[in-house]
Amino acid sequence: MISKLRIAVLVTATLFVLASCETIELTIEGEKARVLSPDDVKNCQKNGGATVSIGEKYLGLVPKSPSTIAHQLQRLARNSAIHMGGDTVVPMSKVDRGQQTFAVFRCIP
Repeated sequence: MISKLRIAVLVTATLFVLASCETIELTIEGEKARVLSPDDVKNCQKNGGATVSIGEKYLGLVPKSPSTIAHQLQRLARNSAIHMGGDTVVPMSKVDRGQQTFAVFRCIP
């Protein structure tokens, strides 16, 4: 008979394995977009803005670290920039409940 402890360990391990599969991948186009600061885009053309959001927990259960959330939001913004004719994103807000706003720029002619 399987003990309750073994079942708990098995369920926990399964959740962590599944949670590790939830990632935001950069598209081939998104890899070409950069994340810069406002000072770095003074000579660039602004193409608009993008607000991106993700869940703050893996599978709705396991909290993501703040750095993981920030990196995933940057990837989403970079992917979005290309569809807006941009090649650069600049964070315009702080991360708030899994959401962040970015300005989209075209810096490379």
